[in-house]
Amino acid sequence: MRAMVITRFGGPDVFERRDIERPEAGPGEVLVRVVASGTNPVDAKIRQAGAWANIPFPAVLGYDVSGVIEALGPGVTGFAIGDAVFYTPEIFGNPKGSYAEYTVASAAIVARKPENLSHIEAAGIPLAGGTAWEAIVRRLAVRPGETVLIHGGAGGVGSFAIQFAKAAGARVIATASAANHAALRDLGADVAVDYRDADAAERIIGETAGRGVDAAFDTAGGNVPLSTQVTRPFGRIATILDPTGDLSALYTKNQTLFGTFLTREGARLREMAPLFERGQAKVVVDAVLPLEEVAKAHERLDSGHGRGKVILRVGE
Repeated sequence: MRAMVITRFGGPDVFERRDIERPEAGPGEVLVRVVASGTNPVDAKIRQAGAWANIPFPAVLGYDVSGVIEALGPGVTGFAIGDAVFYTPEIFGNPKGSYAEYTVASAAIVARKPENLSHIEAAGIPLAGGTAWEAIVRRLAVRPGETVLIHGGAGGVGSFAIQFAKAAGARVIATASAANHAALRDLGADVAVDYRDADAAERIIGETAGRGVDAAFDTAGGNVPLSTQVTRPFGRIATILDPTGDLSALYTKNQTLFGTFLTREGARLREMAPLFERGQAKVVVDAVLPLEEVAKAHERLDSGHGRGKVILRVGE
């Protein structure tokens, strides 16, 4: 099968096209023909210096899949050959990611693709959308009438977080550069704040009439200290990156901090799917590239800029 492979860590130029052996579905696994693969910041982190992920070379990266089941391993129930599915593959120790024509996965982490979405759209959901769902719905348990602050609202995780918080009935304050404020509002944010402004904290507090937000979600990193200052007493904060800096207000304000590291499960995808089917959430696709141009996608990831997801078209 056709795949983009790395044999060492480094820049986007480490990818090489190879014909490698097609994997086979083992017990409890499904073999999926990949139609589209999403790209995510974690892909670039592993490509650059991913020894921490314990992935042996040669490795196929890629952790967002939308495709079609080609074979069922022994013991798999609930799926049939030909089912359109989406999921996020395991990262640690897994050299068989989605930058390839076929990949295998435990059936437990796979779910049927929302019927109204194309494979291109669905490939942009599992990792970033799942992370946002875990934080907004499961950890922060956002409720109607609450005010939620989302740091990095224009990014992959942040864009889903805005939509999920709005669907939950919350008022959303989101941060991004001024150039992305229109995009934040298009996603449903009620207030857009430039994270670079010196008075950002005062602006956020002012938008809550001095009370503070009920919950905050840091998708960009480094914003937990600020979140403790602008979140009300007994409020909740979630982060997808290591919290650093002065966190003493967590204690003095009786706040709760949730670390959010995405586990793989099909149930979460099934929980999320109705929002996309009802049009309450959408995937922001910035660009679609052929699989062989994965290096261009990683150049965008390395830049830290851009809006929405870059999706790789792998098959038909």
